[in-house]
Amino acid sequence: MTPTGILSGIVIGLIIGALARLVVPNSRPLGCLLTLIIGVVGGTAGAAIGGSQGWSFWVTVALQVLIAAVIVAIFSMSTRPPR
Repeated sequence: MTPTGILSGIVIGLIIGALARLVVPNSRPLGCLLTLIIGVVGGTAGAAIGGSQGWSFWVTVALQVLIAAVIVAIFSMSTRPPR
């Protein structure tokens, strides 16, 4: 993989992670690194599924954000402090 591909993967991961955090209401504050990791995981999984199904670009992007949002929701529920 080229340095340009790695850098673009990081930027796209941050964007997808940030969009996923916007979709999930009342999500626990996450750090930039965790947002990046969640975005990269969601983006990779969504791209693999969307590419294998032959879906359009925007449907694949929506799937990537949806997968990342599910990960954010699971993480937020599992780390929420007791009241």
